[in-house]
Amino acid sequence: MTDPYEVLHATWPPARSWTLGPFTLRDGAGGGKRVDAATTRSFPNEEEITAAERAMDRPGRQVLFAVRSDQNDFDRMLAERGYLVLDPTLVLTCLVEALVRTTPPVSGFTVWPPLQVQRDIWAEGRIGPERLAVMDRVAGPKTSILGRTDDRPSATAFAAIHDTTAMVHALEVRKAARRQGAAGHIMAHAARWAQAQGAETMAVLVTEANVGAVAFYRRLGMDGARCYHYRVRP
Repeated sequence: MTDPYEVLHATWPPARSWTLGPFTLRDGAGGGKRVDAATTRSFPNEEEITAAERAMDRPGRQVLFAVRSDQNDFDRMLAERGYLVLDPTLVLTCLVEALVRTTPPVSGFTVWPPLQVQRDIWAEGRIGPERLAVMDRVAGPKTSILGRTDDRPSATAFAAIHDTTAMVHALEVRKAARRQGAAGHIMAHAARWAQAQGAETMAVLVTEANVGAVAFYRRLGMDGARCYHYRVRP
């Protein structure tokens, strides 16, 4: 698949990003850690880390770095500075065609922009306007998926494509509809949309601590390993 970090930043973009030495700094405008965390592709020195800290150190803002799974030396430097680990995150993938399957009639629809009922479902899962604004910022192919169970709106998700990879974000199922197949139907509808757009790979990001979600995606045949974790300054 395409570099998962490139896919993440293209399909879940910050409001603003800029470079400072070896770092890319981000302003997520309240959209969460994925669009706020600073990253680097090279090995920074202590002075460069200090400069990035100063740039992020302002009221209401965490000093936060996302550390790739292969950045052991950078991770060690942050640990020695007293940074704590947050949300080790997996990237799980499979071929698009592996998720394309027959679903019950009217079990889901792709729609853009999202309907109000989808915004309500996201709000129930604490996915608010700031994260919906992240979806609006995506420049490439994108859609939302509305899931239905017993002829009622039951689930929603967002999907976007970068290069040949479709990444699904913000999959949310209403409590009353859980364990009834709604999430699987959402992924199948997302895969059919991705296939029509020419995508080859489906991807999701899920925290290791979310064992239920990890198990769900693995049952679908998605597989992968640690992608990144955060380091946050107390």
